[in-house]
Amino acid sequence: MSALLVTADRSQETPLRPISAATYRRFLESREGAALAPGFLQCPSWAQVKEGWQARFVGWGADPAGGRLSGAALVLLRQLPGTHKHFAYLPEGPVADWTDPRVDDWLGPLLRHLRASGAFAVRIGPSPAYRRWSAARLKAATGPGRRLGDVLASEVDPLGTAVADRLRARGWRRCGGEEDGDAQPRHVFRLPLAGRSPDDLWAGLNQEWRRNVRRARRSGVEVAVGGAADLPAFYRLLRITEERDGFRLGRSLAYYERQYAALNAEEPGRMKLYLARHNGEILAAHTMIRVGRRVWYQTGASADHRREVRPSNLLQWHMLLDAQALGAHAYDMRGVPSTLDPDDRPYGLLRWKLGTGGEVVETLGEWEKPLDGAANHALYRAFQTYLARR
Repeated sequence: MSALLVTADRSQETPLRPISAATYRRFLESREGAALAPGFLQCPSWAQVKEGWQARFVGWGADPAGGRLSGAALVLLRQLPGTHKHFAYLPEGPVADWTDPRVDDWLGPLLRHLRASGAFAVRIGPSPAYRRWSAARLKAATGPGRRLGDVLASEVDPLGTAVADRLRARGWRRCGGEEDGDAQPRHVFRLPLAGRSPDDLWAGLNQEWRRNVRRARRSGVEVAVGGAADLPAFYRLLRITEERDGFRLGRSLAYYERQYAALNAEEPGRMKLYLARHNGEILAAHTMIRVGRRVWYQTGASADHRREVRPSNLLQWHMLLDAQALGAHAYDMRGVPSTLDPDDRPYGLLRWKLGTGGEVVETLGEWEKPLDGAANHALYRAFQTYLARR
């Protein structure tokens, strides 16, 4: 491979500097920052959610110290035991203009800054999408042993393809290869909202979803927005859901309490807890997060009993309408499994989300790179071996 593909002209590089949390937040809320569609994992408040990590904020642009930025990042640093070195993680970041082909102008300075800060390797999560599958296409493609990768995508995003090529040319490795190997979900489910009315959204639901929403209403299910005091009830239902559906998020009640407090201190209403009650009992509880015109359904939980009254369907319908009323461009229902086999236990989650009529989006996922230096490469190999044995 020609070195011309990976060598940047440093005279053209964009200045990059550490910035304060306040400067970082002002950029994200500016017109320029909002246009880059930052996710909630790049909010300044997320640094308070992640225990065991040190947080740093960096920005690049015409005058980073003066707040004239064109991109920025929340960097989380985790110390490698027994060393003074750190693993650098930019969850679903950096907040950058990935359409700019001159990626080396800011990516090069970012990597050198992290190396100088004691990082031996870095993981990033570029924002562009890679492939999309419509709900109709995936419903028709289900079958024994089938997976998303077996189905021709409805759309392949040229920007995602270009960014992936640029990263590979610069020595980055996609975590997990072609399978999910990321800390954040690679395959997410999104329901487009732009230009759609509530009637349009209702028409987009399949018959089963509409029937279940009506059943919940007839049964007397009531939906309300709760508060911090309701988080223990949410967590109790989450543990029941994990046991029933065969997964374990590994998060504590304190984690959700910390998240709820930090995100809402940053902006009131950024994180909401929706509750579905039947005869006064909370049967389902889901969390929703908003940043600008982006809205996510983050985590859902429900009881094992009285499932016939369909509380989660009505809960999601209310959340979907609220997202539309907030002016969100899309309702992101977060991760889905890559299996299309109806006999696989995880497929039930995908089937439930497909009923809303949205689409599965494969993001670029997360990418890793050891930083320059033989010692850093050796530490990275040791780190990879440690992760493989966990």
